[in-house]
Amino acid sequence: MNKRYHFIGIGGIGMGGLASLLMDKGCTVSGSDLRSNEMTERLKNRGANIAFGHDRKNVGDADFVVYSSAVPQDNSELLEAAKRKIPILQRAKLLAQLMEGYTGITIAGAHGKTTTSSMIAHLLVEAEFFPTTAVGGIIMGACPHAHIGRGEFFVAEVDESDGSFLHFSPQYSVITNIDFEHVDFYGDWDKILGAYAGFIAKTADHGVLFVYGEDKRLMELVQRSGKAFKSYGFSADFDINAQDIVFDGMGTRFDCFVGGNKLGQVVLKVPGNHNVANALACIAVGLSLGIEFEVICASLSSFQGVQRRFQVKGKTDDIWVIDDYAHHPTEISTTIETAQMFKRSLRKAASAKPGRLITVFQPHRYTRVKWLLKEFAQSFYHSDYIIITDIYAASEQPIEGVTGQRLGDAISNNSKVPIKYLPKSEIVDHLLSIARPNDVVITLGAGDITRIADEFAEALKNKPTAVERA
Repeated sequence: MNKRYHFIGIGGIGMGGLASLLMDKGCTVSGSDLRSNEMTERLKNRGANIAFGHDRKNVGDADFVVYSSAVPQDNSELLEAAKRKIPILQRAKLLAQLMEGYTGITIAGAHGKTTTSSMIAHLLVEAEFFPTTAVGGIIMGACPHAHIGRGEFFVAEVDESDGSFLHFSPQYSVITNIDFEHVDFYGDWDKILGAYAGFIAKTADHGVLFVYGEDKRLMELVQRSGKAFKSYGFSADFDINAQDIVFDGMGTRFDCFVGGNKLGQVVLKVPGNHNVANALACIAVGLSLGIEFEVICASLSSFQGVQRRFQVKGKTDDIWVIDDYAHHPTEISTTIETAQMFKRSLRKAASAKPGRLITVFQPHRYTRVKWLLKEFAQSFYHSDYIIITDIYAASEQPIEGVTGQRLGDAISNNSKVPIKYLPKSEIVDHLLSIARPNDVVITLGAGDITRIADEFAEALKNKPTAVERA
């Protein structure tokens, strides 16, 4: 029987991915969102019926209505579904239902889970395991972020932000790290750690957990759980570890050790220590599935990355434009350090005059800025020039006194680096006036700041050169 599913907020990467999976299974899909984007256009081209703006009429004759935690409870379509007693499914619950009957591989954690999920999905595709995938980002290259495969494995990125990762009972679980994040939902460290303990407990008794050994809180949780696990990281004490790491522009290479034995060198097309850790998680899963190390290495060397994860948007007149999703202080610090390593490698390769790292940050959610203001203020230390713009609200209402300007002031009090607060409409012109050869301009944030990267990259192409101006 052809079931009809209606998605409230279908343009989100997770919701759109689920809609795509259901269409692969032959279901009829409709949905609504506030505005058009790449995801809604892709789904429309596949035959989904999508409305812009929320209205109870959009529900139509749906058999099920799907929503995420970003949808407010007074949403007109959600209320209409409840009034008509149409079954309502939270996004993660639907994903867990779709995983039933498969061998589940779930990836959770505060940071790095999208790239790690993408690496694992790409590996299983390359190894001809024909997996089903549900990843929270667009994988660059041939591997789809959401696809029904004909194999036994289901690779899914799961969401800790609202506790919904507790719906899953996988055989294999990767946990990349734990951080003081989503405090608006959890409130304190005890509840965050309790949720992760619950997730660990949900992994099958005959399964395996793969955990980042450098995270002491995470290691304590998994050691107390009694579950089988493998640790990965940069110390020889961990089951899978990386040594002799070398960064080279947009690439990285390292020697991989397992159980004290060197398996060989791994070459990545993505930069940074954090991506070495993500690759180690992928290696650990691959080896546990019986995939040859040489196949794993070939897969990782062909992995092109994920959109909005240190994604190069352009290079004109030796000015690089990079875009990244980093929106938590830990992610920001890591991404900025990676950008500085990238900048240094460019200088070494070209023996050029050193440029600057110009960081453009759009804060994401008022609650995150309120709870983590001190941490944000200390996370831009390695930038050479900082631009802060207004907070991207997502689904939140403004909080009095919590503004982009206040965040900029807090950063300024902790740094001697030049910093400017600018509305988004003024950023591109300002960048055009200050950027010079060998600078790296990076936009950071989980909102719509990516459009600034695109606009600036395009504006650079059209900017007259010094010869033309003369």
